[in-house]
Amino acid sequence: MAQEIEKKFLVKGDFKPFAHQATRITQGYLSSVPERTVRVRIKGNKGYITVKGIGNESGASRFEWEMEIPLEDAEQLMKICEPGVIDKTRYLIKAGQHTYEVDEFYEENQGLVLAEVELQREDEPFEKPEWLGEEVTGDPRYFNSMLMKNPYSCW
Repeated sequence: MAQEIEKKFLVKGDFKPFAHQATRITQGYLSSVPERTVRVRIKGNKGYITVKGIGNESGASRFEWEMEIPLEDAEQLMKICEPGVIDKTRYLIKAGQHTYEVDEFYEENQGLVLAEVELQREDEPFEKPEWLGEEVTGDPRYFNSMLMKNPYSCW
């Protein structure tokens, strides 16, 4: 079983010139219960299903299992997801030994830009680019499963 360790930050500046890849992502949730979220994602022309467990005390570490599924299956599963779909573009940006995933959100989450960096351990040092803003790791408002229920535009 895989363990995901990541830190999450708001983005405060122009990050796009540093991106080496951009992919449109649409995702919905079959279950948004914090103890076990089940996400369906369409990323480009591929489908994925992901199961995540509840985070640890800091919110930086939790169980994650993901599998690629046929695009047609992902499209069908999206039809039975809970209300609220996340639509975003994910930019990949290399910084030192790590790659940040920067998500620019659309629709009801327009204006929100978040960066995540995956780590091997919670205390691992990592480079912090100038466009990186306040850390929001563990703040449930910024979980995608919460943004579908309480979008950024409603805050």
